[in-house]
Amino acid sequence: MTGRPPSILARVQPTRNAGRVQERGDRTRMAIVEETIRCVLEEGFAAASAKHIAERAGVSWGVIQYHFGDRNGLLADVVAYGYENFRVAIEAVSAAESDSHLRVASVVDAAWNAFSAPESLASLEILIATRSSRDSVQTTELEEMARDMRRLGSILVGDGQGNQALGRVIGEVMWAALRGLVLAQMVTREPLESTQERAILIDLIQSYLKHGPTETTKDDD
Repeated sequence: MTGRPPSILARVQPTRNAGRVQERGDRTRMAIVEETIRCVLEEGFAAASAKHIAERAGVSWGVIQYHFGDRNGLLADVVAYGYENFRVAIEAVSAAESDSHLRVASVVDAAWNAFSAPESLASLEILIATRSSRDSVQTTELEEMARDMRRLGSILVGDGQGNQALGRVIGEVMWAALRGLVLAQMVTREPLESTQERAILIDLIQSYLKHGPTETTKDDD
């Protein structure tokens, strides 16, 4: 994918020696990204200074500069890595179950697992914390995540005539609900149990798919 960090891209090396050097460099780069994720999740975004991340990763500031340019470059890499893993997980989702409740549950659970993965949590926290900074990392990943969720809604609805708008609505509802659960988890140190909330979301989506919008909703339209 164009514009993604080198650690995510597959590259062909011209010689065996160069390949080994590149492999070591990629391992170092990935280790720093993963340590940044742990730092953000364990200590919060405010603690994720370049100096502290370097200390946690056991590297010098010069190594971080070499691989990422500066702290903003590192944060951008973390966000891109988080979105890439989210995208791969979402693209693997299918709705093959014949039972409608199981079909909705499989999609919602897969989306939740993608949202609540450590790299996704860290990426969202970085995007929120840097939203007002002139040099903040780009937020296009959020737009792409919303698009991916709309695709999941379309999977549930199918390809019938007039279903595109319905799929978009369901995708947006999943996006809003799961994002809210993730944000709630981000502001507390203790793990939050969200099984009941996700079960209600599954029931609501299934009911909407079965019965369509209520008369009140139709009147509002």
